[in-house]
Amino acid sequence: MEKNLSRLRRAKKTRAHIRNLGVARLSVHRSSQHLYAQVFSADGKVLAAANTLQDDVVAGLKGTKNKAAAAAVGKAIAERAKAAGIETVAFDRSGFLYHGRVAALADAAREGGLKF
Repeated sequence: MEKNLSRLRRAKKTRAHIRNLGVARLSVHRSSQHLYAQVFSADGKVLAAANTLQDDVVAGLKGTKNKAAAAAVGKAIAERAKAAGIETVAFDRSGFLYHGRVAALADAAREGGLKF
């Protein structure tokens, strides 16, 4: 329980900083089985979303809890955000370490054309 509270404290601090920037926010949530990404506007509306539960994202992948799946989610969220007219976002890792699946998602989103 203490681990999750620490993560949420870090997330709260990061989100306060992003709110002051006034740009769209790319938020990532990592569970033991899946990975979720959403792009929020500055006023909190969801503009684009992708996750490993969607068949078009994980088609041809071996599993949903590896770096390859994270890269597929990053590529999908970049495509969907660009389709919604979003070019620049602030990366919100939701208190998770920038390592492994979170870093793979961020790198794939950058390669897909998002700037952050």
